[in-house]
Amino acid sequence: MTDQRPGPAEVPASPSSPPGGGVPEAAGVLVDRATLRLALVVGGLILAVLLGFGLGRLNPAPADATGRTSAAATDHTDAPGTGAHEHGTGTGTDGATEVGGLAVGSGGWTLTPLSTGLAAGRPGEFRFQVRDVQGRPVTRFAVVHDKPMHLIVVRRDLSGYQHLHPTMGADGTWSVPLTLPQPGTWRAYADFTLVTDDGGQSARTLGVDIAVPGDQTPRPLPEPTRTATVDGFTVSWSGEPRIGATQPLRFAVRAGDATPTLERYLGAYGHLVALREGDLGYLHVHPEPGPAADGVTFQLAVPGPGRYRLYFDFQVAGEVRTAEFTLTAP
Repeated sequence: MTDQRPGPAEVPASPSSPPGGGVPEAAGVLVDRATLRLALVVGGLILAVLLGFGLGRLNPAPADATGRTSAAATDHTDAPGTGAHEHGTGTGTDGATEVGGLAVGSGGWTLTPLSTGLAAGRPGEFRFQVRDVQGRPVTRFAVVHDKPMHLIVVRRDLSGYQHLHPTMGADGTWSVPLTLPQPGTWRAYADFTLVTDDGGQSARTLGVDIAVPGDQTPRPLPEPTRTATVDGFTVSWSGEPRIGATQPLRFAVRAGDATPTLERYLGAYGHLVALREGDLGYLHVHPEPGPAADGVTFQLAVPGPGRYRLYFDFQVAGEVRTAEFTLTAP
């Protein structure tokens, strides 16, 4: 007898049917999986953006003259007990040490001289302002090493060195008595630390030329030496300076057979300025803290080959003196 029961119904083929037959997945399942993959991709992108934003908030760049952030700004607080360090230096794109004082402007700030008519050998006054990117005089400066402004003046042959401390008026104009003993081109370095709009600090060294009319005869740079005599004091230095590497330089002061008592000058037992022959690149170096019974030690990194003039300021019995040396860096 033939079986008349109905057989299983045939399932029509569909585009989603697997090859060789078989039961396909339901259409709703396919849509859900595609949506899930899309949601995972979008969610990953959003998470990456949020992480990047958060890291940027945790690591803000310092502010420039206008209050905008800039990687070129340099903090400088010099808290009590600060160790030996340099002003006016930075690191170039090639890793080499750069010197300061080569330009009248840096980071949006400009050194603007206001004095004219300085004559050789006559007492005068040097007046200047530090202006921001909008040309406005800056009036907020941090006190660094007892003074808000250090002014170094020297003739371009590296003679006639003076370390001065101007005073600022309410309008941001700095002024200081200045006598330039000889005709020629002199270089003035303003070494200061600005207080930025966000309360941070930015150390700068800007330089400008001062022309003094008259016949001039450049003085040859003295030969390298490690000993100098000034007002009866014999000053010597020891150490092995290296290009691009910080090395200690120790300066010792003697008065005959005795060692005089060095006094604090501008918060330290000595100051050292180094100027490079030719472009007059500037380094202002401060010593290690503590008593100076056996000498004053500085940490100096020579920025490049050439000849440098060293000016060591020290104070004994209330009077500041300067010993000068020539250093050759091969």
